[in-house]
Amino acid sequence: VLQWSQSFENLVTSKDGAMIYKTYLKTEHSDENIEFWLACEADKKKTSQRKRISMARKLFTSYIQPQAHNEINIDSPARKAVIRNIQEPARSCSDEAQRIIYRHMERDSYP
Repeated sequence: VLQWSQSFENLVTSKDGAMIYKTYLKTEHSDENIEFWLACEADKKKTSQRKRISMARKLFTSYIQPQAHNEINIDSPARKAVIRNIQEPARSCSDEAQRIIYRHMERDSYP
């Protein structure tokens, strides 16, 4: 737990830390941010192209597309990059959006 206070990365890369942080973000009405970030991390571990394509589409429909149920707050260039990259999803197709969300969480929601 002490490590969580030392860096944001320690918090979100810890299974328990991420769960506790998600609970906190729910009170801030922004838990979609950690859900998206964690889904991106899981996607990077997939080795099958078919599974990456499926996950990329799921990330898009759940978090990226305008008016998505759990739409994340990213700028237009990042959204367009994800849309472009989703055609041939690599492990990095959502990297820019993930970096933006990480910075939002670190700056706005991490004391």
